[in-house]
Amino acid sequence: MKEDQVVLGGGCFWCTEAVYLRVPGVLKVESGYAGGMTKNPTYKEICTGKSGYAEVIRITYDSQIVSLQRILEIFWLAHDPTTLNRQGNDTGTQYRSVLYFKNETEKKAMEDSKSEAQKKWKDLIVTEISPLPEFYIAEDYHQNYFALNPGNPYCHYVIVPKVEKLEKIL
Repeated sequence: MKEDQVVLGGGCFWCTEAVYLRVPGVLKVESGYAGGMTKNPTYKEICTGKSGYAEVIRITYDSQIVSLQRILEIFWLAHDPTTLNRQGNDTGTQYRSVLYFKNETEKKAMEDSKSEAQKKWKDLIVTEISPLPEFYIAEDYHQNYFALNPGNPYCHYVIVPKVEKLEKIL
């Protein structure tokens, strides 16, 4: 096994977490925050949209089973990367589309993947690609949210369609 990690944000972290937990080779997905200005942010602070943080997930994966390229391909399909600071009804900078790289190899893979994805989108992709900042794990109740809250209306109306769409390509 060859473990690696990547941090990305595609709107609400409950949605992206639910999608990536179904990907073969993904070992763990943690919801959290990255890209802000203070230490140890809370969900309450993030929700203001003034903290600078994005809702993100940290994916731990076995790169012998799933490649970074495949994780990125799924990223472009799991959300709308052409909407600035918005995914559906979720609006604010905390819902921005973002990829964080930890080295130049990852940066190039992300940029190449973005260029390839742009061919499939009519509108301009606005996804931020930036160096990996400090990652702060979100509160416990955000972890594995979809699986633990199947009766939540948000899960039913927002997450289920994304999961069903992505399961067709996995």
